[in-house]
Parts: sequence; C-alpha cells; structure tokens
Amino acid sequence: MGWTASDIPDLAEKTAVVTGGNGGLGLATVRQLAAHGALVVIGARNLEKAEVARQTIVASVPDAYLEIRRLDLGSLSSIAPFAREVVAAYPRIDMLFNNAGLMAVPEGRTADGFETQFGTNHLGHFALTMRLMPSLLAAPAARVVSTTSLYRFAAGKYDLTNTHMDGCYKPWVAYGMSKRACLQFALELNRRLAGRSVTAYAADPGFSKTDLQSTSARAMTGWRQRFWVITAPVFAQPAAKGALCQLRAGTDPAAVGGSLYAPRWFHFGAPVVRRVGPRINDPAQLVALWELSERETGLSLEAALAH
Repeated sequence: MGWTASDIPDLAEKTAVVTGGNGGLGLATVRQLAAHGALVVIGARNLEKAEVARQTIVASVPDAYLEIRRLDLGSLSSIAPFAREVVAAYPRIDMLFNNAGLMAVPEGRTADGFETQFGTNHLGHFALTMRLMPSLLAAPAARVVSTTSLYRFAAGKYDLTNTHMDGCYKPWVAYGMSKRACLQFALELNRRLAGRSVTAYAADPGFSKTDLQSTSARAMTGWRQRFWVITAPVFAQPAAKGALCQLRAGTDPAAVGGSLYAPRWFHFGAPVVRRVGPRINDPAQLVALWELSERETGLSLEAALAH
C-alpha cells in the first residue's frame, strides 16, 4: 500500500510555512499538516482565495490553527517583510514547504526583472528560504521541502548563462528550467547545511490534478495546455495524493536529507525515494546555480547563518 497520510506523525507544537497553500497541492498539504496538529502559516498572493481555503480546511478540521499572510514570490520586496514578520512571530519554524509555482505562462518579468517562472518558482523560494533561515535553525530538526516536477527533464540545454531566456523564450522550457532549479536548490542546500539542524528535500507530485493546468490554459493557448486540461480530470491523481510526496519529505521521521520523493509509478502512486541522475545532480552545475541565485537575490546562506 505504501506511505499514506495516516503515516504522518503527531505534529503538535510544530510550525510549518507553506507557500501557495490556498489551492492544489498546497491546500492538500496544509489540510494534512493542520489535521495532524501543526500550526500552519499560509503564504499567498491572493488573500481572498486563501481565506476561502482556510474556511474549507476549518470545516473539516475544526481545531486547525491557520494563519494567512500575504506573499508575492515574484517580488523580493514582498518576500522580505513576509519573512521578517514570520520570523518575529515564530522564532522556530519546523517545516518550510516551497510549494507555490507558475506553469507555462506567457513571457514576462517579475517585479525585479527576472523571467516570471524562474523568478517565482526558484529565485523567490531561494530568497524566502534564506530569510527564514534564523527560525529554521532554531528548530531541533527543521526541514525545507522544494516542489519540483517531471518537467525538469524538459529544461532544454539548461543554459545558466541565460536563465531568464532573453531572446529565446519558450514557456514549457522555462517551466522545466525553473523546476530543475528547484530540485538542484534542494540538493545543494542540503549539502551546504551539512552538520546543522536543517535538512532539505525535493518532492515531485507526478501527474496531479491541480489548478496549474487551468491557470496555464487561461494564460495562453497551445496544444500542451489543451492536452493537460483535457487529460488531467481523467488520468491525473487527486491533489491529495500528489501532496503525499512533499508531506513525506517534510514529516517522515525516517526521511534522509537530500532525497527526492516522487510517486512510485512516476506519474502516480505512493511516495518513494527517487534517484537523481548525474545529469541533474552535477556538483559544478549545483554550485553555478547557487552562486547565480545569490547574485540575483543579493542574499547568501553565510549571511543567514550568521544572523
């Protein structure tokens, strides 16, 4: 049968931060964390949608302890006050789920001039993690879980000299670039935190039915957008099943830092540890991405550790 939500341990007195916790995988993750006793901070750009999500969870988990705070991962000036307020309110954070994301949207730029998907899915979460590090380090065994995707294999030549795809933008390649970066960030973060109380993980939800498909289809037309919208209701696993990969990474006492959790059958199934091949788990490439992320955000792990 494999690992299920019933295997999640008691999370009473644990604090979790979930980005994009107002829908899809994030909503399913928040629901299970709350059901097992965790205090959950939901970081969301759309506060009205987040409040509807909160009410939905409370309807099934009456004693859920949820807090909503505004967070726009496409703006470093939004991430900074969010993190500052969360660290002040919660000196100890046990779990950070870097879950929010955009998929195959038209070419655009974030408030800081980054390509929209790479800037939001990866750089936004890199900045958030660095800024929350003081509270993560204060926990006895904190975990950072970053959500990747099977589309990491569609990252093209993965040109780290042009991560914002100037002059060559393709929406699905850009999505693949951002999701490959999310996985590599988790691997390198775990390596750099060796010997400390914080460990990092990656989670691939497989083919899960979320609002990403419909959001992508509304944003732009294309055969892939139509394909995923048509096939998701029939073939995709529910978001609650896809969320088990990040839930296991974030809560399983036996989880080992630096692991990638993904469905047993690639697209669906119970969460298991998946090997990361040398093409992605390339030390030189991981370091190059890390250094690029520090330059782009102006933040570093060294500074966060010294805070």
